Amino acid sequence: MADQKSHSVVITGASRGIGRRIAQAFARETDYALLLVARTESDLKDTQTICRNIGDNHIVIAALDAAAPKAVQKIKVPEDFPTPKIIINNAGSFLLKPLQKTTHEEFTQQVQANLFSAVNITNRFLDDLKSKSNGLVINICSVGAVEGLEDSGAYSASKHALLGYTRSLRQELMETEVGVTAINLGQTQSTSWEGSLIDRDLLIDPDDVANIILNLTQLSPRTVVEEILVKPQHGRVPPM
Repeated sequence: MADQKSHSVVITGASRGIGRRIAQAFARETDYALLLVARTESDLKDTQTICRNIGDNHIVIAALDAAAPKAVQKIKVPEDFPTPKIIINNAGSFLLKPLQKTTHEEFTQQVQANLFSAVNITNRFLDDLKSKSNGLVINICSVGAVEGLEDSGAYSASKHALLGYTRSLRQELMETEVGVTAINLGQTQSTSWEGSLIDRDLLIDPDDVANIILNLTQLSPRTVVEEILVKPQHGRVPPM
């Protein structure tokens, strides 16, 4: 698109893993300015450097916890930074623990990380998206949003909540020019599997996820993908 430099994309959880790959894809394939959000500033700076080595995008980082509404509302961007057109709510947290052994604090953390991070970022930038033509909110949900997951019930419950929020947001914005998409993602190669014995070669390639997202942003204003389910080719990967 010829006018990409007049727009920006907000990517949460951009410090590593899937979020970093999404940022790299936008740097490689588009001229969008990038607002990269995550908690760890040093890792965000690494993502920023990687992206600058790929393209000449205007890149701004914001090191904060997206689950904290006051911190999100205080996000500042340079005056010359383009208004966001796309939000990609990728930030989240995975807890491997049976429900009965999950503490109240752990359950709350899962909801904060997997639901409220998306709610807060969307609330912060939604008016910006409404000012654009063909704006888009993409929420990275989970297979655990459409089915229960043994030994990660709090995670599954929080992703169910995120999917419910996404579906409701889609209904609320249907008469606007802002589309809303939920990506229900299966087991994907990311930092979540560190220390696990899982065969990473069987997991979803995060670059495939990034390419799916790029394609979603290139649809005409007449079309939106409301939900998409992405799984490993050979099904669920053991021992998870």
